[in-house]
Amino acid sequence: MTSRVRVAFQGEHGAFSEAAALILRPEATTVPCRTFDAVVQAVTEGAVDLGLLPVENTLAGGVVAAYDALAAGAVAAIEEVVTPIRHCVMGVEDASLELLREIRSHPVALAQCGDLFVERPTVSPVSVHDTAGAAMAVAELGDPAVAAIAPRGAAARYGLILLAEDVQDRDDNQTRFLLIERAEERAEFERPEEPEVDASRALVRQFKTALSVETDNRPGALRDLLEPFAWEGHDLNFVESRPTGRPWTYRFLIEFRHAGAYDVEEFALGLLRVARRVSILGTFEAHQG
Repeated sequence: MTSRVRVAFQGEHGAFSEAAALILRPEATTVPCRTFDAVVQAVTEGAVDLGLLPVENTLAGGVVAAYDALAAGAVAAIEEVVTPIRHCVMGVEDASLELLREIRSHPVALAQCGDLFVERPTVSPVSVHDTAGAAMAVAELGDPAVAAIAPRGAAARYGLILLAEDVQDRDDNQTRFLLIERAEERAEFERPEEPEVDASRALVRQFKTALSVETDNRPGALRDLLEPFAWEGHDLNFVESRPTGRPWTYRFLIEFRHAGAYDVEEFALGLLRVARRVSILGTFEAHQG
């Protein structure tokens, strides 16, 4: 008889990650782990066959800690799944929205429900390690003033009542997950060391400018956006993609270094040849550490 595949996920039973794992491996035995690192470690050590990591949400953006765990471990991504995310507020039997003073959940889930806390300024968001874990803790606490944001199924699993449904900021909220397996050897490449840059360059007064740039969602958009920085000889210090709010469309946060006399506005206007929108977030003197 063939044993069932074991899939590790971050959180407690009832978490979104567990549901996503069962989409990819419906017959699997799911194994809860407290952290993303623990998921990767379980896969690396052979304690489980596979692991599941959430790596991106259409509202909250990339899950950096999950990607860090993926990059650091002896594992490789083998499959992807995207699932809709519907958040519910749940509490103990005597709880109500009017009584709440605290709502617990994973920080990514809290970020997806910002409007809820704007509408209820007396309710404090409290970050915990997992959505379903928050539901389990609320059930154990038994305080009607403390609730959790978690998947609908977590309410039934932990004996809670639903206080509100679909509290995510957008109804098209989605999360992308990667299924990982142990990798005996991962292809890695490193360029040889280059001579250090002349230290006298540090004597030139340097500034940085921060930009927010939206591009069309097409192949080569990021390449076309970065080319003007190379042409101008700009040193890119920071580049990160962030969600626009519309599923799977992005804006880029960019910081680049330049001399103080540089015409930043002219450069930003020039970027409109390859970008849809460019905002200058500020220009400031670079730290001379």
